[in-house]
Amino acid sequence: MKKKHFRNLWYSLSSKQRFFIRKLYFLPLDFSDKITGKRHKYVPPRGYIYTGTPANSNHYIKQGNHQLELLKTEINLQKNDSVLDIGSGIGRTAIALSYYLNASATYNGFDVVKQGIDWCNSKIAKDFTNFYFTYVPLFNDLYNNSSLKAESFVFPYKDNTFDKIFSFSVFTHMQIEEIQNYFKEINRVLKNDGLAFSTFFLYNDKNEDYIANRNGFNFPVKHNGFRLMNSKVKSGNIAIHKDKLLKMLSQENLELVKIIDGFWNDKLRDFSKKEYQDIVVFKKKN
Repeated sequence: MKKKHFRNLWYSLSSKQRFFIRKLYFLPLDFSDKITGKRHKYVPPRGYIYTGTPANSNHYIKQGNHQLELLKTEINLQKNDSVLDIGSGIGRTAIALSYYLNASATYNGFDVVKQGIDWCNSKIAKDFTNFYFTYVPLFNDLYNNSSLKAESFVFPYKDNTFDKIFSFSVFTHMQIEEIQNYFKEINRVLKNDGLAFSTFFLYNDKNEDYIANRNGFNFPVKHNGFRLMNSKVKSGNIAIHKDKLLKMLSQENLELVKIIDGFWNDKLRDFSKKEYQDIVVFKKKN
């Protein structure tokens, strides 16, 4: 079966069906990891991992450490920072941060998938009392059928709280109006001298036709300033035109610091690039 057809079939399933199939598929490997002692205290079984690549504990920790290095390099993450992890998932980045942040730092993460938050609270937050994970039951056609909408969601934090705010592969699975609201909330809870880091699928006029029509991972559904992978699952994957992104940031009194292109749309893989998705660093306007 071609990847595109498989993706369409996968997106046609309910979130509960996708979770069940994932757990069933990885059950033999998870059982093997358990009986051979290859599990890690904070790393969930592969069948529980619903974002990114399901991996054994060593590779999962390696992925988190890679994300930590990006945060240290691109937004100068410090050991005593107050940080917000938007879409904290099932702890991939939080595990690495638990070893990096010191006792004077604070970590807050929120996510729309309850099983991820429950796992992190029962494992990571139990041992690190300055780590807090919050479940927010927002609608997302990939993960959550709640009636609450992300486009009107108010982050459960006070103004000017965080030194650094970050998200990995979150805005690639949200709708434009939802992302716009999150930009507004980031502006509100970010300190005046703080920095934000997020990953996207970005394109421009030069490569729009290529990312729309190439084989495999493509965005064929065109809208005003953005493209979708699947017309029926609007949160499946979204690519945003760079000009559109700049306007969205400016609308919320945010400004671009830099874009670091990822290798997701390389015709030939550029091994000098650090990340699969495109990295966007931004801050409040002065």
